[in-house]
Amino acid sequence: MGNCSLDIFHERIASFFKTFKGDIWTDEGHRLIFTTDASIYRELPKAIFFPKDKTDILQIIRFASENKVSVIPRGAGTSLAGQVVGDGLIVDISRYMTTILEVNKKEKWVRVEPGVIRDQLNLYLKDYNLFFGPETSTSNRATIAGMFGNNSSGAGSLHYGTTRESIISVKAILSNGEDVTFGNMSLEAIKEKAAEKSLEGSIYRQFLNILSNKDLLKEIASQYPDSKLHRRNHGYALDILANSSAFSNSDIPFNIARFLAGSEGTLAFIYEIKIKLFPLPPRNKLLILTSFNDFDNVFVANLELLKFKPFAVELMDDKILKLTEKNPTQQKNRQLIKGNPKAVLITEIADNNINTLKLQANKIINHLKTLNLGQYHTVIQSDDIRKIWELRKAGLGVLYNMKGDAKPIGFIEDTAVVPEKLGTYIKEVETVLNKKQLSCIYYAHIGAGELHLRPILNLKEAKDVALMKEVALDIARIVKKYKGSLSGEHGDGRLRSEFIPLMLGDKLYTIFKEIKQVWDKENLFNPHKIVNFLPMETGLRYMPWQPDITIKTIFDFSESGDILRAAEQCNGSGDCRRFPEAGGVMCPSFKATGREDFSTRARANIVREYLTKEKDNLTKGTFHQIWQMYASCLSCKACKSECPSTVDITKIKSELLQISYDKFGIPLKNRLIANIERVNHLGILMPGFYNFFVSNSVTSYFIKKLLGFASQRQLPKLYKISLRKWVKKYYRNFFLSNFPKNSALGDIQFFIDEFTNYYDVKIGIAAIKLLTILGYKINFPFHHFSGRTYLSKGFVRMAKTIANENITLLKDKVNANSPLIGIEPSAILTFRDEYVDLANDKQAANKLAKNVFTIEEF
Repeated sequence: MGNCSLDIFHERIASFFKTFKGDIWTDEGHRLIFTTDASIYRELPKAIFFPKDKTDILQIIRFASENKVSVIPRGAGTSLAGQVVGDGLIVDISRYMTTILEVNKKEKWVRVEPGVIRDQLNLYLKDYNLFFGPETSTSNRATIAGMFGNNSSGAGSLHYGTTRESIISVKAILSNGEDVTFGNMSLEAIKEKAAEKSLEGSIYRQFLNILSNKDLLKEIASQYPDSKLHRRNHGYALDILANSSAFSNSDIPFNIARFLAGSEGTLAFIYEIKIKLFPLPPRNKLLILTSFNDFDNVFVANLELLKFKPFAVELMDDKILKLTEKNPTQQKNRQLIKGNPKAVLITEIADNNINTLKLQANKIINHLKTLNLGQYHTVIQSDDIRKIWELRKAGLGVLYNMKGDAKPIGFIEDTAVVPEKLGTYIKEVETVLNKKQLSCIYYAHIGAGELHLRPILNLKEAKDVALMKEVALDIARIVKKYKGSLSGEHGDGRLRSEFIPLMLGDKLYTIFKEIKQVWDKENLFNPHKIVNFLPMETGLRYMPWQPDITIKTIFDFSESGDILRAAEQCNGSGDCRRFPEAGGVMCPSFKATGREDFSTRARANIVREYLTKEKDNLTKGTFHQIWQMYASCLSCKACKSECPSTVDITKIKSELLQISYDKFGIPLKNRLIANIERVNHLGILMPGFYNFFVSNSVTSYFIKKLLGFASQRQLPKLYKISLRKWVKKYYRNFFLSNFPKNSALGDIQFFIDEFTNYYDVKIGIAAIKLLTILGYKINFPFHHFSGRTYLSKGFVRMAKTIANENITLLKDKVNANSPLIGIEPSAILTFRDEYVDLANDKQAANKLAKNVFTIEEF
């Protein structure tokens, strides 16, 4: 890029990429949402690219080389060590490069483009009775390339190993634009390649020199983690090549593709991956939940469980289980766990024969009971298995439910040692943490020797940033002592690269730098990861010197702290990016488009960025950038229930709209929609006349044109009578004729909302008749409409007035014996959601909320 300004640089992009088939974003707003991944790091990129094929990628690499700017490959952006954060060109392959190219059922392999999602691939492979084994907790949005870059493994690694073991070959673009294929090779083929005068030839020559050096082979054997530990991902995987058939007595082929697994996009840009597949796992599965009141027995039980060769053994501690209580979805899943244990082990077993499986489960439980290991032993089956795994996988997200700026920070969360040493290793770790007076959360892959450890720190404070580095160094030394891996499955990235010389020695680190120099002498690919690192505290998402920000809001954000901290609850894990078939509602706009800027994560990121930078002095230009992301938000509130961190984007959106109105005025369309009840109140006086104007092609066209509605949209027509009027005129006679004598089921309070009152009157009448015939005495208390339209369009101040008046009107009438029942969910559920955050009388609001139901719930 040289010394040119960013504007000139973006002009160069526009000029250079005239034949680019994908998309390019250069505006500040869209660049801001790519400043972070799921890590603690932040850096503003210069541009975002969405290539469609390898020719697009080649153009990007050529442009980067000419303009001395870096290329950062990115998939779902769920990396935990800052792998996809950088100030260069972010190249997102998750949007377009998503084709499954070829499946070979006989030989059990598949060729895919890098952006294919792991779970989506397995859904496709189901018809072939095959699947890809390694599974991350983010498998419903993680791309194959992302798993390749980090050498991911996941809960099933006891059976399926890491991504590396499943790699057959890759196709890639090198830093000079060469198009290469890496796969299995004999020593003779390596020597032939090494004779070529090309960058690819230089790569093979270098490996020949390194791996023919007996002293270096000894260094590799002594410095790399214990060979029995399959979760080992330090630096570059020279040990994999050193232990290949070309340079040892093993029968494992030499394969640079497997060396590249875990290289984090620092050596080449992968555009196609060929991977080994497994037969579908056994038809039947069971989970055994074992609860513990202490941690010591957990590690003993783990070793006993491993004797039965389970598919997985996972751990959740009491802190994670406690945090799940704040998430509506996980709270339900949490109910499958008995008592309030200190820790829970989840053991998965599988077999085609369900009777054999049940016998095995009983055998395991009896074995644990004989050894007095565990307080409760519960067998989980059928759909409850999914619920338990969802609970376990939500671990990362629910950690951000913790109130305040101190959060469980993932900077030592990827350490792994062989399971036999795990108990004593954890005791040493706890000694370090206790000396620093740090609390820690434990969870994940205990069966594979890897626990995710997350000490609680406040990275907005300089002392905690310094403490983080102290602890990281202490733990690295302990891991080294146990011949473990500092990077078990999440990679080195910006977080752990600094410790590679300590873990593997200066001699091997020098070799890594030489490898990087040969592969990428201009340092184009993902700089500052693995080699040429920056200190781990560089470029943190939250700066210690960042002043505290106080923004006055109408909603009560005290549960999070304030509106900024409500946005900061998003940790970037990307649960909102699940592919549609993965289930759930969040996030509809992303599901429909696959665009990052239409995701919950993007909306949280953009608010966090601008509120941090501009505090409460948001400009009109800032709001324009924000609404590029928020305009597509449907305010469905699925994020509040499905996001593990319970990020409530609908609430944030409403508040920001109110701030915008106060500063810059109210658009006509927003004002009309918010006040649609008043319009309907007038229209219902002459519904036929009103309906003619909103449905006639000529008049409706001008109405939609004036208000900025899509011309294809049909404006809703009013019913011939309002529901409130029907109740006044007709309900008494219907009640007298149809209410069953001597069989009253109880009293209910009926809420007539603004939508049912004018549009869905037939549904309202049917509900009232049904409840009456069943034997419920229906009361129609005086109340205002819900205020939902005001909330959806950001008139929070008006909604607050309505909420408090409705609470006052209904608090003494609604109770457990006389609940409030409503037809339209978005209206009646306002009592359980927004009213609580808008109420002056919190006690009355909470009491009311407990006795409010949709008719389906009732």
